[in-house]
Amino acid sequence: MRKILIVGAGQSGLQLALGLQSQGYEVTLMSNRTADEIRSGRVMSTQCMFDTALQHERDLGLNFWESQAPRTEGLGVSVAAPDSTRAIDWVGRLDGYAQSVDQRVKMAGWMDTFAQRGGQLVIHGVAVGDLDYFSRSYDLVLVAAGKGELVSMFGRDASRSPYDAPQRALAVAYVHGLGPRPEHPDFDAVRCNVVPGVGELFVMPTLTTGGRADILFWEGVPDGPLDVFRGVKDPSEHLALTLELMEKFVPWEYARATRVELTDAGGTLAGRYAPTVRNPIGRLPGGGLVLGVADVVVANDPVTGQGSNSASKCAAAYLAAIVEQGDRPFDAEWMQSAFDRYWQTAQHVTKWTNAMLAPPPEHVLNLLGAAGQLQPVADRFANGFNDPSDFENFFFDPEKTNAYLASVAGA
Repeated sequence: MRKILIVGAGQSGLQLALGLQSQGYEVTLMSNRTADEIRSGRVMSTQCMFDTALQHERDLGLNFWESQAPRTEGLGVSVAAPDSTRAIDWVGRLDGYAQSVDQRVKMAGWMDTFAQRGGQLVIHGVAVGDLDYFSRSYDLVLVAAGKGELVSMFGRDASRSPYDAPQRALAVAYVHGLGPRPEHPDFDAVRCNVVPGVGELFVMPTLTTGGRADILFWEGVPDGPLDVFRGVKDPSEHLALTLELMEKFVPWEYARATRVELTDAGGTLAGRYAPTVRNPIGRLPGGGLVLGVADVVVANDPVTGQGSNSASKCAAAYLAAIVEQGDRPFDAEWMQSAFDRYWQTAQHVTKWTNAMLAPPPEHVLNLLGAAGQLQPVADRFANGFNDPSDFENFFFDPEKTNAYLASVAGA
């Protein structure tokens, strides 16, 4: 029985640990917090998982909250005009529904399950020196903790990382009491509200520790009017700022948010990071090798909502690669091939996300505008969030965009 150590208990680390456990591997999982500490702590993300990523959870029987979480059946885009009306407003229907489960609920639940199924769960913050010591006892060590000292073992891949500074200031609030969008009250949709030159507001339904809720998520251009959350420690002040900015820049969303309140004292989050792709193999002081997982090696800005989706896809790719390796060594060549397998999907996410952080070129504005007139365009754009590789066919290249729009209009 091969022994595997996974450091980090997020979407990818836990999904991989539970998947390996189900295949009979002897898995040790290290987390710097207990399940109860995660459950009662601060929100960690704005996860919205689309159909392909959700299917990876279903395949492992880990979709514990599928019947409880809101089913998100659409994805809408609004673009603010200079007078704070909507220059563009449409919603595309998803082929398969998306869902969001607060990571405090999911990670704590999965961690309990891993332990109940006989997994070795170690609550311990890990430094590089610890890993050097532990690595000698395992056939494979995976690092799935995307922050802190361990990430420094994985060098930045400059050829795949065009940005060296954060491109958005992030501010999240989980709320109860948000009213429905009057245009589409009959189904749930993620809403992406673009304020050109200023940033974006995302609104998405979720399941949190206190039941159904909604997430209000500002992505502000650094040093712009939305970049005001740094240093705000009081959750009520954070929410007040969120709403004040909504009233000013996206009044159509503010209109349904006048009665909201925070889900709990831990329902806010703010921060920023530079989108970065790193080399997948880390070398320990004693010569051992470790493999980076998910956002340790590919950290995209959340502007396209891909973080937990990519984490799920990475875990699925690595699980298949580990099982296929059988009893052969997990050497550097295998580690690189496992990452390359994941990069087949991750490369499309990175390209699209980095493009969405820049001011949109004319052909993309034309595409977004056309989606308001042509429902097939809106639907295809929405479903690109599930399969970002499709954007290669109609998004990046003006000629492809124009040809696609002409074909839909002609039909």
